[in-house]
Amino acid sequence: MSASLVVMAAGLGSRYGGNKQVEGIGPNGEMLMEYAIYDALRAGFHKVVFIIKPDMEDLMERLCVADLRRQRTAGGGAVEALYAFQDFSSLPEFYALPLERTKPYGTVHAMLCAEELIQEPFCVINADDFYGAGAYQTMYQALERLPAAGSAAMVGYLLKNTASVHGTVSRGICSAAGGKLRSIQETKQIQLYRDGTLRDLTADRELPPDTVVSMNFWGFAPSIFREARAYFEDFLRGPGGVDARSECLLPVMVGDMLEQGTLEVDVLPSHDRWFGMTYRQDRETVAAELRQLHAQGVYPRQLWD
Repeated sequence: MSASLVVMAAGLGSRYGGNKQVEGIGPNGEMLMEYAIYDALRAGFHKVVFIIKPDMEDLMERLCVADLRRQRTAGGGAVEALYAFQDFSSLPEFYALPLERTKPYGTVHAMLCAEELIQEPFCVINADDFYGAGAYQTMYQALERLPAAGSAAMVGYLLKNTASVHGTVSRGICSAAGGKLRSIQETKQIQLYRDGTLRDLTADRELPPDTVVSMNFWGFAPSIFREARAYFEDFLRGPGGVDARSECLLPVMVGDMLEQGTLEVDVLPSHDRWFGMTYRQDRETVAAELRQLHAQGVYPRQLWD
């Protein structure tokens, strides 16, 4: 089966304080997205599409893409490495960009920027998250079974493994039954305390540590682009198109489609540990985790030969 990995790397990394997507964090200066690519190729994916800002192309080519094009897929074929650019030029013609708008329009818009490059099932991930090798194997198998339309897949993680003691995070809080996603609520300002307590500060409520959350690890058939484009255009026509800081987010889109009955989503359990860099203080923790994985033989001394 042909399947693509879509890496969303155009975010500004404002809370982190820099372009964390391209910061070397592994023992040999590997970026987090390099681990994602390595794991995806081992699982069977053959194409990688990077969604970036236009001014990042030369940097990405030097940092990892030139090496990536010399690698082979699990089946021995050549790896396709392509770029899609998230900028305002891809907005629909009917929409007038607010003068004060500076940031991208979120993950739905990011995914749509890759539409012309994808004709096969694909998964979409954040560039600054580590999801674990098993998650890509599980997702690849799910994409093999995915119908052509009306279905999707999501790797679910436990909230306690995805928060930071260094500040609040936003997560898609999931309700699932029988392996199917029933609802997803984008929840902002979740705080992890050092005693393990988790609180939704916006609603002033405690959250169970084992709550299943979305970490933007989605699997789709290419038919999703048609629905996503209609959804994004409706977003731009509404209040979201006026607010200079609003974003059109994949978890919100999926939640709305679930409510409307137009999408069915399989929740794929993951036993891998997720980690990422939301805040700069998270860096050393992530670096230590990666050193340990290399020492255990999960990853070779050098990711790329």
